[in-house]
Amino acid sequence: MTARTPRLSRLRRLTPGRGEEGAGRSGRRRGATPKVVALGGGQGLSASLAALRRITGDLTAVVTVADDGGSSGRLREELGVLPPGDLRKALAALCGDDDWGQTWARVIQHRFQSEGDLHGHAVGNLLIVALWEQLGDPVQALDLVGRLLGAHGRVLPMSAVPLELQAMVRGHDPARPEDVDTVRGQATVALTPGEVLSVQVVPSAPPAVPEAVAAVLDADWVVLGPGSWFSSVIPHLLVPELLDALVETKARRVLSLNLAPQPGETEGFSPQRHLEVLARHAPKLALDVVLADEAAVPDRESLADAAKRFGAAVELAPVARQDGSPKHDPELLAAAYDRIFRMHGRIGPWR
Repeated sequence: MTARTPRLSRLRRLTPGRGEEGAGRSGRRRGATPKVVALGGGQGLSASLAALRRITGDLTAVVTVADDGGSSGRLREELGVLPPGDLRKALAALCGDDDWGQTWARVIQHRFQSEGDLHGHAVGNLLIVALWEQLGDPVQALDLVGRLLGAHGRVLPMSAVPLELQAMVRGHDPARPEDVDTVRGQATVALTPGEVLSVQVVPSAPPAVPEAVAAVLDADWVVLGPGSWFSSVIPHLLVPELLDALVETKARRVLSLNLAPQPGETEGFSPQRHLEVLARHAPKLALDVVLADEAAVPDRESLADAAKRFGAAVELAPVARQDGSPKHDPELLAAAYDRIFRMHGRIGPWR
């Protein structure tokens, strides 16, 4: 039991729906769709959100805030704000498939092309930062952007302070293959040569956004991954209050694995090795289901053994696009999540 547990208990008591008559395992009334919280960043989280919005009307994204590259990095350095890029991508993924949703998704993802200072900036990044400055509240501003877009869900930062990612990397310098160096910055870590051994965030033990903690505690399902393992997935486990919530929540937890190793940070990783490094960073974390693409698992027995250490079952399903690219198909991924929620959750109350 950690020193942060009393605060988590207070947040659990304050979350809506707890203790209602006729409620299920996390205070849900019968007949409701599952409350789902998805954690990650970048394209991996976007893929998960594009799938999950198809099967639940109660969806919250909790997004990493360690990006220091491109437009986000420039805004972060110049204005001292949270990096908005991954938050923008999550909002775009939650836009609907109608004309309104798709138009706004394209608008906020649009990048200016010029010879001046606006070059490379995304419209959505500027909109989000402008509202942060106007309202002085990152959560309120993101909620407002979500309403403007008609987003099918809520987007929250995992921490209210911008974070720096640091990695211990063996062989970062090819001339010294056995030496371990510290590599700083999410953009650098994501593409680093060598073997990433571990990651940490600066400042250490950053404060979690209370709304993100409350969402995890009140969820029926928590989805972690897919995404850049060391720079988008594991950072959530380095925010102590958020990790405590992930450990203590009554929600079931599903880990969604990547379709292929990422050049740089997970070069040569097997599916089971992804689980091994996750366990090193969060040894108390339990999982219920590990989802993987059936074509991306050459050794199913080893993956099953690795999943058992988390207390999890392995679910294999075709979730990749048919064009051969290492990207998730939203419809196939939605079908896989839906089956998991029904078979490993409660069929009746959600259907």
